[in-house]
Amino acid sequence: MLEALPDALPVLDARGGTAFVMQRKDRVRFERGTEHLRALRLAEGGTRRVVATCCGTPVFLEFPGGHWLSLYAAIWTESARPRTEFRTMTGDRDLPHDVPNLRTHSLGFYARLLVAWARMGFRNPPAPDAAPLDLPPAPPRP
Repeated sequence: MLEALPDALPVLDARGGTAFVMQRKDRVRFERGTEHLRALRLAEGGTRRVVATCCGTPVFLEFPGGHWLSLYAAIWTESARPRTEFRTMTGDRDLPHDVPNLRTHSLGFYARLLVAWARMGFRNPPAPDAAPLDLPPAPPRP
């Protein structure tokens, strides 16, 4: 859906996955351009997807109640992108074994989230505001 927006950058990689960099909300800063951020929810109260409409760049996902943002890895150049530590939700995909490929989320994954949240004092800071994204109506389903 995001790739269908005007001037959109690719969201999916060659294997059909989306690379994210998870970061605590209290460590994310947008120094400029926030006036271009627009948000989309596929369901009421669901995950918020935020796009920079000036260039069609998907920026982050925000899970309801989450203390982190899932930043689209494509917002960094390859040389500046944080290194991949593991992949989650890989199912039965044939992926390189350069990092662990977890079929779902692991106990270790949730433990890391909990430790990060504890270090934040169990706070949930707000993510940047973004106006709703106006999309053209979807074509009717057959």
